[in-house]
Amino acid sequence: MIRRVLITAVVLLLAAAPAWAALKEGTKAPDFTLQATQGGKVFTFSLADALKSGPVVLYFYPAAFTPGCTVEAHEFADAIDQYEALHATVIGVSHDPLDKLQKFSVSECRSKFAVAADTDQTVEKQYDAVLDKAPQYANRTSYVIAPDGTIIYTYTNLKPDDHVKNTLAALKDWEAKNKQ
Repeated sequence: MIRRVLITAVVLLLAAAPAWAALKEGTKAPDFTLQATQGGKVFTFSLADALKSGPVVLYFYPAAFTPGCTVEAHEFADAIDQYEALHATVIGVSHDPLDKLQKFSVSECRSKFAVAADTDQTVEKQYDAVLDKAPQYANRTSYVIAPDGTIIYTYTNLKPDDHVKNTLAALKDWEAKNKQ
C-alpha cells in the first residue's frame, strides 16, 4: 500500500512537468517483441507482426493499477471499437511483471487490448519513454505507427486525458490521407 501511495505521489508531482517524446514523426519505429497478456492470456507480441494487420497504437504508462494508468486503460478499452474500425492494434507497455499485467489486462483493460511487460525497460529506452525524474517508470507516451513502421504521431503527457482522443485523431488523419 505504501508503494502504491509513493508511485501515485511521484506521478502526481510530475504531472505538471514538461515532457516530450524524442522519437519524432517520420522516423522508423524500433522493432520489438515482448511477452504480453490480453484477458489474462499470455502470448508473444511482435510489433512487426502487428503492423502486417494495420497501424499500431503503442502507449507507455508508468505502472499498472495506479490512478492515471487505470483511467487511461479504461479510456482505451472504451474506445477499442473505434480503433478496430481503423484496423489499428492497441498495445500498452510498462515495466510491470507479467503476472501483475495479467490481472491488469482483465480488470482495467477489460480484456479488450493487450499490455506487455518490459521489465528491463529495453523497449521504453528505445522509444525514449523513460520518465526522466523517476527512471524506474515509463513516461506516459503514445505513438501511432503506420504499417510501414513509420511513426506518424507522438504524444507525451503524464495526464492520461488526451491520449485516446489524440491517437484516434492521428489514425483518422492518416487513413484519410491514405485513401486517396
